[in-house]
Amino acid sequence: MQKKKILVIHTGGTISMSEDASTGAVKPTEINPLTEKTKELLSLAEIIIEEPFHLPSPHITPIEMFKLKELIEHHFDKEEIEGVVITHGTDTLEETAYFLHLTIQATFPIVVTGAMRSSNEIGADGLYNLISSIRVASCKEAKNKGVLVVLNDEIHTAENVTKTHTSNVSTFQSPQYGPIGIVTKRGVFFHHLPTNDEYYKIDNVSKRVALMKAHAGMDSTLLYAIRDLNYHGVVIEALGQGNLPPATIEGIKALIEKNIPVVLVSRCFNGIAQDVYSYDGGGKQLKDLGVIFSNGLNGQKARIKLLIGLASTTNNKEIEDMFNV
Repeated sequence: MQKKKILVIHTGGTISMSEDASTGAVKPTEINPLTEKTKELLSLAEIIIEEPFHLPSPHITPIEMFKLKELIEHHFDKEEIEGVVITHGTDTLEETAYFLHLTIQATFPIVVTGAMRSSNEIGADGLYNLISSIRVASCKEAKNKGVLVVLNDEIHTAENVTKTHTSNVSTFQSPQYGPIGIVTKRGVFFHHLPTNDEYYKIDNVSKRVALMKAHAGMDSTLLYAIRDLNYHGVVIEALGQGNLPPATIEGIKALIEKNIPVVLVSRCFNGIAQDVYSYDGGGKQLKDLGVIFSNGLNGQKARIKLLIGLASTTNNKEIEDMFNV
């Protein structure tokens, strides 16, 4: 059987780092150890290797995410690649995966993976996750499923997956939904299908979007600051089903009066934010004021989506419609 042409993009992260045996500190190496190891995986696929940058994932910004989008589209136009695997640090992996999911219109599989243990630690999981990801990117069943995240023998959607533990190798989970497939020694198996197919055409990531977490006793001080600092949008991780302390209402009004979209998610990791409660600061009042309720995204992904929305349209109604998908 003819091997698939797979683009492997290394971006850095723990998967490419080494542990200092004397101190236990994990840090980037001058040369990415995965680059040479990837060349040894030619039995799995016809591999093209790119390394556009070598960064820990806290250093990744939407600018780097946009570069990855352009790199993938360039190779698809030039080389007719049949799949993509991206190695990435785990701290912001879900945000990069979701950004690419929303901004690349591709039928071929795009898989993002990483590692919780550096390349020279006992039990290092990076190479295994990379092999699993190449297998997923090479299988026809992975087509038309959007961007996938593969670690620890599980296949997750970019929309639902999140990092749930600071150090455990099974950190990536999809609360409420679970993985959509598994990787075994015998093959790649999907048992669920994604229901949403979203794509937004953008040519920049220049907008500024803030992310806040609501708390007991919260007031409008930071909301006024966001307005005065000329942010273009804000996402708030609200209480419960989508409620805020009453002292925030004047700040919410100030943002909306300045045409700054306010998107609400829940700070709970299960369930979705809805306009249920009608007391002062409750979801119904917030909805009536013009706050946008997100359909089940966590805060960091809602921020990515709002960033993309602001780059693709100036119409707040269209942005609201994005969050109802």
